[in-house]
Amino acid sequence: MKTRMRLAAALAAASLIGLTGCGANPGATGAAGDFPKKGKSIDIIVAFGSGGAVDTAARLIQPVLENELGTNVEVINKPGAGGQIGYTQLTSAKPDGYTIGATGSPSVVVSPLDPSRGAKYTRESFQPLGRQVIDPTVIAVQPDSPYKTIKDLVDAAKANPKSMTASTTGLQTGEHFALAQLQENTGAEFAPVHFSEGASQATTAFLGKHVDVLVANVSDVNDLSKQGKARVLGVMSAERAPSLPDIPTFKESGYDLTAGTARGYSAPAGLPEDVATKLEAAIQKAIEDPAVVKKMQDLGLQTSYLNGADYKTFWAGQEEDFKEVLPLVQKKD
Repeated sequence: MKTRMRLAAALAAASLIGLTGCGANPGATGAAGDFPKKGKSIDIIVAFGSGGAVDTAARLIQPVLENELGTNVEVINKPGAGGQIGYTQLTSAKPDGYTIGATGSPSVVVSPLDPSRGAKYTRESFQPLGRQVIDPTVIAVQPDSPYKTIKDLVDAAKANPKSMTASTTGLQTGEHFALAQLQENTGAEFAPVHFSEGASQATTAFLGKHVDVLVANVSDVNDLSKQGKARVLGVMSAERAPSLPDIPTFKESGYDLTAGTARGYSAPAGLPEDVATKLEAAIQKAIEDPAVVKKMQDLGLQTSYLNGADYKTFWAGQEEDFKEVLPLVQKKD
């Protein structure tokens, strides 16, 4: 329970830091020599499939980065293994600034902590460049589901253990942790179905009624809720989501649970300082661009910027917290 409270406090405090603008400016405007070279493009590796929140956010900042850096920026999707394939490719790239990647916790934080995953990277393999957002976890069911509240769902899952399937975006991802914490907190038992290519794959399965419960993020269900394609039962955040004002938080429903996914951008460790400075400045400009912020709000997301140094500190703190809850998602489902 103490660990869950610490995770909740960390997410809430981090959100407040971002929303009040405490993330410092990357600082110096170093010339970065001839980076980027004329005609040489920069790749953003997204470790999940196209169409999900991670991919959408990367594509929103893409044109601003191109303008700021004066070169072509390509978004490259490398889904699989709950993000591990993409993170491996990112950390294996040359640290010259021409390969950066979207990094989301807990997946990027947890995968190197579990020896059974065989990750070829650690936290030190990444050079954080900036955090963009924290996306709270939600629980949704089919629009014609008999369950109207989180309590209805939990009671049904307790009465008939593992009778309902619930999606995640892969082993040891934010959704998997959220589901595991819900089960531990309530005694309910679901049957997890892990979609390792990301949110778009899980959402497609849910819309096709191949899974009963969608464990997702606010940005994944915002449009589904408006279109009547999903009934959102609760949000795992300290306060109600601005884009889903009628949906109660889990705490309001009697369950003291907070969970979400923190997303940002990183490079392979070892960037030249001037290149890192230029990339950080461009990423900050892109994340805080008014048009990008507005589009993120339309997705149901409040921008929560942290510069590279603060994102690194946040990442290290999450690593310590997730070490304690990792056993929840190492048990056999």
